[in-house]
Amino acid sequence: MASIESLLSSAALPDSPSPRLDAELLLAHVLGKPRSYLRTWPEHEPSVAQCAAFAALLERRRSGEPVAYLLGQQGFWSLDLEVAPHTLIPRPDTELLVETALALLPGGSVRVLDLGTGTGAIALALASERPAWQVLGVDRVPEAVALAERNRARLKLGNVRFVESRWFAALAGQRFAMIVGNPPYIAAEDPHLREGDVRFEPASALVAGRDGLDDIREIVAQAPEHLEPAGWLLLEHGYDQGEAVRALFAARGFTAVDSRRDLGGNERITLGRWNGESLVGEPNAE
Repeated sequence: MASIESLLSSAALPDSPSPRLDAELLLAHVLGKPRSYLRTWPEHEPSVAQCAAFAALLERRRSGEPVAYLLGQQGFWSLDLEVAPHTLIPRPDTELLVETALALLPGGSVRVLDLGTGTGAIALALASERPAWQVLGVDRVPEAVALAERNRARLKLGNVRFVESRWFAALAGQRFAMIVGNPPYIAAEDPHLREGDVRFEPASALVAGRDGLDDIREIVAQAPEHLEPAGWLLLEHGYDQGEAVRALFAARGFTAVDSRRDLGGNERITLGRWNGESLVGEPNAE
């Protein structure tokens, strides 16, 4: 029988950027214990079945499968969320979107829309911090909507709901004080799509045309029809797309257009305010 420490020491994950962390997360998952247990009881000998389960997870991780999918969960903001291969894995960079949204609308009873909600991460984080807000998350993938709803129910958040919709398609006549989203923004030929964890994530949540901006163009074009006067639009985008996204916002008539940088110093989100009245027949992207 092998001890916890010997299992971790021999867990070779040569292509992982964090091999020890990955191994600890996987072993703790198999044992049904927190990671602190591994350090407290390094001499403990897992059962034969647990060793076999750990070895199987290591093999899947060596093939590149994301740890979040192997565990079925991922932390985001202050929440532990269920994840699945039909949704994008929530990432720390996206917490900047939540932080900025909370700062722009510090209180009051308002309606907020999260586009392409996936696991529900952004919508649930906002709802957890602002109980007076009514948050709506939409996604075109029925399995994602069901997953977000499971996360909502487990977190017992009553001020958020999820519906199936491709962007604004099912939201005719609805207006919001703020629209947020982390839409697909990777170019179709980007070589990063063939590297690392993203190989296992759904392409529909990642890829947006030849330059990665197709979905952002569509959202920026249509958002004014669903914003209240002085409403905000906040979108996450690629590290090198800030200038292009700001130009899209400005061309559509948004004011106070600005980009914010993530912890790595990259322009990660762009925001703008809609000060005009929405008019029937304004241009929409097809």
